[in-house]
Amino acid sequence: MKSTLRKQAILDRLNSSGETAISELAKEFGLSEMTIRRDLETLEFDGYIRRVRGGAIPSQSRSYEPPIITRTGFEHEAKMRIGRAAAALLSDNETAIIDVGTTTLELARAIDAKLQLTLITSSILIAGELSAKPNIRTIVTGGILRNGEMSLIGARAESSFSDLNCDTVFLGVAGISSSKGLTEYNLDDTRVKQEAISAASRVVVLADATKIGKVAFANVAPIDVVDILITNASPNNKVISQIRDAGIEVIHVEPIRNEKNNQEGN
Repeated sequence: MKSTLRKQAILDRLNSSGETAISELAKEFGLSEMTIRRDLETLEFDGYIRRVRGGAIPSQSRSYEPPIITRTGFEHEAKMRIGRAAAALLSDNETAIIDVGTTTLELARAIDAKLQLTLITSSILIAGELSAKPNIRTIVTGGILRNGEMSLIGARAESSFSDLNCDTVFLGVAGISSSKGLTEYNLDDTRVKQEAISAASRVVVLADATKIGKVAFANVAPIDVVDILITNASPNNKVISQIRDAGIEVIHVEPIRNEKNNQEGN
């Protein structure tokens, strides 16, 4: 493998797992540890990573959350398909929680306006989308507005779920892995998610391929709380296989452009 491709592979692993060891990289690429150290030195000089004893970590903290305006455009096609697949799980007269996030926002947009639903959210953006659908009764949690993210956090947001019994929670996450479960960037959002999970009978996680295997700053819940994962990640992905082995149903979606190509070919 060329040096440039190898360095990109190292970055991909770090972005997914959050850390990597020199010995593991040397074994994976069939190279000496000295060669891997030189790669890491270059990546550190360029500002992509930070070297630590025996390995490396990303230069960005696991608690760094890209602005929502940036995340909205990232992997947008996949998020639209995931949102549509999640919306298809809703039934008339169901009560559900829609978590904050850009993929759950696509879910809100995809919901059939004819359905009679009660939906609870701590996202101002999602509440705005639902307001255009008169058959949906929308409940917005209280709380402190998290500037930029447009999510409601704090004790009032958390306690909003304490006396509710809902059918489903549709959850967005920063990362999902078989070992660390569901993880998130921000502690305040994490606590709201935990209360939402406690209030629901079924947990549906919406996660595009970039979230699979990723570990963010705060632990939300172990993997065994999840009933369904909706993703565009490959069925052959190692982490996806581990998640399926844990007894979780995985719904795979294909890119929208593939759907269009299929339609044109029929």
